[in-house]
Amino acid sequence: MKTDIEIQENAKPVFRFELFQFLYKYGTIITIFVLIAVFAFANPAFIQSNNVINILRSISIVTIIAIGITISLTVNGFDLSVGSVASLSNAIVISMFVWFSQHTAVAVFSAVAAALLVGAFNSFMIVKLKIPDMLMTLATMFIIQGIALTYTKGSTISQNMVMSDGTFATGTISQLFQKFGQVPWIIVIMLLIVVVVHIFLTYTKHGRFMYIIGGNAEAAKLSGIAVNKYKIAAYLFSALLAAIGGMVLASRIMTAEINAGTPYLMDSVAAAFIGFAVLGAGKPNAFGTFIGAVLIGILQNGLVMMSVPYYAMDIVKGLVLAFALGITYYKQK
Repeated sequence: MKTDIEIQENAKPVFRFELFQFLYKYGTIITIFVLIAVFAFANPAFIQSNNVINILRSISIVTIIAIGITISLTVNGFDLSVGSVASLSNAIVISMFVWFSQHTAVAVFSAVAAALLVGAFNSFMIVKLKIPDMLMTLATMFIIQGIALTYTKGSTISQNMVMSDGTFATGTISQLFQKFGQVPWIIVIMLLIVVVVHIFLTYTKHGRFMYIIGGNAEAAKLSGIAVNKYKIAAYLFSALLAAIGGMVLASRIMTAEINAGTPYLMDSVAAAFIGFAVLGAGKPNAFGTFIGAVLIGILQNGLVMMSVPYYAMDIVKGLVLAFALGITYYKQK
């Protein structure tokens, strides 16, 4: 018979495992509620409706871009070029209005087409030439940054800007396009993308095929799944959502800033990886990515309201990302 001491020793690992399972499944949501309580106690204005809307608006672009990263992760890929693609789309869509006085449909189509070309380039290099996705998309990130800078000549594009010949730009940003970056449309666009991608990945055979490819590409190929086609589609979707994020950013700030989309890369990656642990999903998913973005948005907003210096923000975001990665890869052991 086992002694009481032996029974207690055998029970400890089980208890620790169950505790880890609970924290893995609900830790992110618990953290969000704890942060809300702390920040609300420090500043009651934190939970006012205006500030809640401000948080949702601030995470909209991050969420849209992060959903693109999430799709690339489903096939065991990783797209680091999304920030640069957002910058390029931002520059193209504003330039179409300001420099060339184009219609909204033409401006949006031009930005999307450019982004899809980047996605196709990534797909070709990764799928056909077998270049590791992280290395390839890192190289693409620098290439697209250079293209965006060359296209804008390193300057900000805005209405009534001074052109190279000394005249003023006569094009204006359409009223329809301006609405994309305003409340409630910016939040509606974000939520619509989250819902559509969640349904696609969770309830359609194509989404399930992507998860199967991400789990074991060789087994998926032997099962008759067109692995390469789904990988190509994943990078095209990633580029498309990065373009939408860049255009929403353009609509929000009404200018094309130099490398405007680059700062969103780190937050988007963090949101996507935090999403792995939400409700114990253990895989990239749209709902988890949204919750991850909410966590980052609450952190940023709360720290600003507590007058934490802006240069310390990256420390906090970096720690959050490191923690999310640690939990994710520990769970995968």
